[in-house]
Amino acid sequence: MTKLLFVCSRNQWRSPTGEQVWRRQPGIQARSAGTSPNARHKISAADIAWADLILVMESKHKNRIKAEFGRLLEHKPIHVLDIPDEYQYMDPELVEQLTGAVAQILADNEPEPGL
Repeated sequence: MTKLLFVCSRNQWRSPTGEQVWRRQPGIQARSAGTSPNARHKISAADIAWADLILVMESKHKNRIKAEFGRLLEHKPIHVLDIPDEYQYMDPELVEQLTGAVAQILADNEPEPGL
């Protein structure tokens, strides 16, 4: 089971969309969080410990997570999806971007056969 943590600022539109889209996929568990103090669910050390892959919408989210949780991230891959804050929850274009980008990251992170 691969555990994906989607992160945006307020955990209102982009990251909950990522969670919703990917939680239905076989072999995937998904959560979402935000970096802002006003986030619906603010990212925590427990979220980071839980995740296999951390998927942030913008570079600023990666920087905020690194500043707050530095040592917890030593062996946690963080991927910047470069999805701007211009979509509503479950916007079809947002869903398409999240589907394609995350599928590629998952494919790139597959272990080599026989390893």
